[in-house]
Amino acid sequence: MTLKQLKQQVCEANLDLENHGLVILTWGNVSGVDRERGLMVIKPSGISFEALTPAKMVTIRLADGIAASPGQWRPSSDTPTHLTLYREFPGIGGVAHTHSRAATAFAQARRSIPCLGTTHADRFHGTIPLTRMLTANEAEADYETETGAVIVSAFRHRDPLACPAALVAGHGPFTWGCDAATAVQNSVVLEAVAALAVETMALNPAVHPLPAALCEKHYSRKHGPGAYYGQR
Repeated sequence: MTLKQLKQQVCEANLDLENHGLVILTWGNVSGVDRERGLMVIKPSGISFEALTPAKMVTIRLADGIAASPGQWRPSSDTPTHLTLYREFPGIGGVAHTHSRAATAFAQARRSIPCLGTTHADRFHGTIPLTRMLTANEAEADYETETGAVIVSAFRHRDPLACPAALVAGHGPFTWGCDAATAVQNSVVLEAVAALAVETMALNPAVHPLPAALCEKHYSRKHGPGAYYGQR
């Protein structure tokens, strides 16, 4: 893939955040990575989604976080978080961040999202984790990098590809995937799952998570070597 094509894909993925109703104003961003070239492409900071074009996407060096081609557009303020995730999760190719309503409510309530049904299990393997809250020193020293660090810490004993989402305590959701488009798809599903969880727990505050065997069945039929959902 050329850098031009990556910029096009990342721009389209950012526009899809708005198309799916996951963002308002400028509250969100998507990036994509070219690991062969060691480059990340991300939305410019504070630019409305309506004004986005591929030419406005900002290219950052993955190794040191410096702009590959300095220009008039500053990268998203969340750039260090994206960089941290790419460096620590080598299997991912795209990252999305939103402040979508239901998922952000869980983050603000400081609650993880339990796997309550097969809708959740089809995409996320188990509970969607909540990070710990950043300390005052972490927030003051390097807020965005430390945000990435607490996400990574939440996956110390989990596969980030099996559960491509996390809730940053007091902040909001981040999702990722094999490319920018898939990261956005995971944001769409995360928001739907979060909204369902809110309604489910309102109807039955004592609800228990889905039995492990059923959760595993629904996840494995779509993912992994034994997957059989969809066409060959």
